[in-house]
Amino acid sequence: MELNSIKIIHDKYAPYWAIALLILWVVGISTIWIDLGGFWKGYVLDMTGPAWNYILFRGLFTVKANNIWTHFFTPNRTLIIFLLVCAVIETLQFYNIYNSTYDKWDFLAYVSLLIPLFLIDRKLNQKKDK
Repeated sequence: MELNSIKIIHDKYAPYWAIALLILWVVGISTIWIDLGGFWKGYVLDMTGPAWNYILFRGLFTVKANNIWTHFFTPNRTLIIFLLVCAVIETLQFYNIYNSTYDKWDFLAYVSLLIPLFLIDRKLNQKKDK
C-alpha cells in the first residue's frame, strides 16, 4: 500500500485514539485526587498508565509521522518494551528497591488495557497493509 493511503487510514483513526488517550489519562490521574476504594487506588493507574503511554509512544493520537521514532516504536516492539518495563517495576518492588508495595495482581492490571489496545492497533495496521 502506498504511503499516502497509510497516512489517510492512520489520520482517520487518530481522533479516536486521542479521545481514548484523554479518557485514560483523566481516569488514571484522578486516582490521586479521588478515593473510590482499594481497587481504584491500587489498580486503576496500573491499568491506564501503560495504555495511555502506548498511545503516546506509538503516535496514534496525531497525524501520521514518518520518522525514526515511529519506525522504532512498532506495535510489537512497543508492547514488548512496555511489558519489560512493567516487569522491572514489579521486580524492583518485590526486592524493596524503592518504597512501594509489591502486588502480583499488578501484572494483570498492566496488561488488562495494554493488550486490547495493542490488538486494536495491530488490526488497524493490518488494514493499512492490505
